Amino acid sequence: MTYFFQIVVSGIVVGSIYALAALGLVLVYKSSRVANFAHGQIIAAGAFITFFLTVDLGVPIFFSFLASMAITFFLAMSVERIFLRRLIGEPIISVIMVTIGLASIIDGLIYLTPFGTENFSFPPFLPDTPLTLAGVSISWTQLVGVIITFILIGGFSWFFKKSTVGISMRAVSDDQFGSMSVGISVPRVFGLAWATAGLSAAAAGCIIGNITGLNFDTLHAFGIVVFPVVILGGLDSILGAVVAGIIMGLIQQFAAGYLDGNWGLNGTGDVAPYVILLIILLFKPHGLFGIHEIERV
Repeated sequence: MTYFFQIVVSGIVVGSIYALAALGLVLVYKSSRVANFAHGQIIAAGAFITFFLTVDLGVPIFFSFLASMAITFFLAMSVERIFLRRLIGEPIISVIMVTIGLASIIDGLIYLTPFGTENFSFPPFLPDTPLTLAGVSISWTQLVGVIITFILIGGFSWFFKKSTVGISMRAVSDDQFGSMSVGISVPRVFGLAWATAGLSAAAAGCIIGNITGLNFDTLHAFGIVVFPVVILGGLDSILGAVVAGIIMGLIQQFAAGYLDGNWGLNGTGDVAPYVILLIILLFKPHGLFGIHEIERV
C-alpha cells in the first residue's frame, strides 16, 4: 500500500500543476472562444525568465518568480494587443492559425538562445531531505510547489467570483453582445484574459522547472498535455480544469507505476492523456464540467 499512496502523492503534485497551467487555456477560451496553441511556449518562457533573473542577474528566486509572472503578464497582453485584437470578428480558424504561428515563432526565438538546447536547474533553496510519513515521501520542492499552486488557484477563483474585473470577464464569456450593451469593454477583457493566462502559465512553468529541471522540450511537452486536461474538464470550466488536472495527474502516475515494465509496455504515462482525450471526445465532448450548448436548428 505504501507504493500505492506514493503514486497518489506524485499524481496530486503533477495534477495540481496541470490544473494551474490549464487555467490559462480556460481563461482565454472562456473570454474569446480561442484555443491558444502557444500556451506551452509561454509556460517555457516564464520558467526561463525566472532562471535568467535568478542565475544571471542574481535576483533572489522569490522576487524572480514574481517578476517572471509580471513580465509574462504584460508579454501575453502585448501579444493579444498586437496580433489578436485585429482579428476580432474574423473566422475562428484565422485566430487559431495565428496562435499556431506564434508558437512556431516563440519556438524559434527560444532555440536561438542557450535555453533551447541545454538543460538547466534552479539553484537549490530548500532542504534536500524529503518529508516522509508512513513510508510515503514528498520533497520540499514538490510540497512548496503544491502549496503555491493551490494558493494561486484559490486567488484566481476569488478574482473571478468576487472582483469587478473578474465578473466582467465572466459576463463577456457568457454573452459578448450583452456585455457590450451594459458598457463592458470586450477588447479590454480579451487583453486581461490573455494577460492572466500568461501569469498562470509563468507560475506553472516556474514550479515544474523547479521540480523537474529546465529543458525546453520537457516544458513544451508539459504545455501540450494541458490540452487533454482542459478537454477532460470542459474548455470553459475553471472548476473542471482543477478537477481534471488532478485526475490526469493521477492517471498518468498510475499508468507509469503499474503498467510500465509489464506486458512489454513502456511510456504508458505519456500516452495515457491522449487516450483519455480520445475517449472524452467520443463520449462526452463538452467534458466533465463544460457547458453543453443546445442550438435549435
